[in-house]
Amino acid sequence: MQKVILVGVNLNNDPNFAHSMEELESLAQACDMEVEATAVQNLPAVNAATYIGSGKVEEVRRLAEAVAAEYAVFDDTLSPVQQRNLQEKMDVAVLDRTGLILEIFGRRARTKEARLQVESASLQYMLPRLVGMRKALSRQGGGAGAGGGWGAGGGLANRGAGETRLELDRRKIEKRLAELRRELDAVEQDRRTQRKRRRESDLPSVALVGYTNAGKSTLMNALLDAYGGREEKKVLEKDMLFATLDTTVRRISPGDNRDFLLSDTVGFISGLPHALVKAFRSTLSEAVEADLLIHVVDFSDPNYREQMKVTQDTLRELKADHIPCLTVMNKADRVMDAEALPKVSGGRICLSAKKELGIGELLSLIREALFAGMTACRLKIPYTDGAAVSWLKEHAAVKSMEYEADGVLVLAECRRSGAARLERYLCGEKPEREEDWDSYAHDGV
Repeated sequence: MQKVILVGVNLNNDPNFAHSMEELESLAQACDMEVEATAVQNLPAVNAATYIGSGKVEEVRRLAEAVAAEYAVFDDTLSPVQQRNLQEKMDVAVLDRTGLILEIFGRRARTKEARLQVESASLQYMLPRLVGMRKALSRQGGGAGAGGGWGAGGGLANRGAGETRLELDRRKIEKRLAELRRELDAVEQDRRTQRKRRRESDLPSVALVGYTNAGKSTLMNALLDAYGGREEKKVLEKDMLFATLDTTVRRISPGDNRDFLLSDTVGFISGLPHALVKAFRSTLSEAVEADLLIHVVDFSDPNYREQMKVTQDTLRELKADHIPCLTVMNKADRVMDAEALPKVSGGRICLSAKKELGIGELLSLIREALFAGMTACRLKIPYTDGAAVSWLKEHAAVKSMEYEADGVLVLAECRRSGAARLERYLCGEKPEREEDWDSYAHDGV
């Protein structure tokens, strides 16, 4: 386990600073690092050259030496210049919050898509920092031919060995980024094809979103437990940051032909690197394309309001803030009497996914949000179109089915898109109230 020290700057007595440092420690632990010490400085503004003041740099250097730390981990995104200067002055590897999150993502990525996305984000992060990473290389040596085979025709021949290597590294990274873009475009095309098939099934989609470790995967597993999910369909749930990176889609079947698709997405965090949001855009498109979002909040965290804001800001960046949303205050049993759960107020519910308290009530809210637009329809389907009858049995709430001489008379409740699909078979005036269905079913065709 690597030994590290954490370094943070408290700007103008930021009330969220202590929580941010606690979160940084959790990120380090999620990366299998052992925190040996913490260094904090209060400043009105960060130092443009070294982030912290020169005196603090020397203090951190001595502290790192005293505890034999291998890394100094900073609670912010450092500029390439700051990172290079700090590395030169402190003689330890310097890692910022963005680099730490990228490291965690790199270790946790399992699917091909996630690995490609993480590699793309990591290379974009690395590209402007190559000079610092190559600081050990001499930039003084070399004359004509120092660049080896690159010397012919000028090119890099007059550059020092270190500079030549940097240029080669830069070109190599840019080439790999181009390859990754092509591979990710192909993966995104496959994902679009999958989404198109799901839309053709007329199943509505629901996406779990929220801060990392809020309990999204636990909530998905609780819904699968309650509504027919097989054990192998469950997703990994673990009390740690970024336990889930890969989007998982599962079918929830509560009965009455009101199934829906539920997707578990990567969690958000304060300071989530823009490159990661951009790289994971195709994965997060499950949320962007959803009919309903479930914003899962760790209600037991004292900073849950700030975490909610981070999620809302990220959804806004993804242009998903217009999608209808239910708010789930998870882990409420830690701060409320469990016997008082669930507690429902408008589009918000307090529950415990771990103890499966409030899962039925949450399902009712989901169904109400998804199927409020269900429409009653009566159809006369000819016997030559058995596929239409089969589709209704699978996707609609069939109230009655009568076999007549010229076809099947079906009274059903389905989504408007389904009614439009079978519009040619509609007959009679559709009722606005459910209590009028009996007379609707027996009106003359």
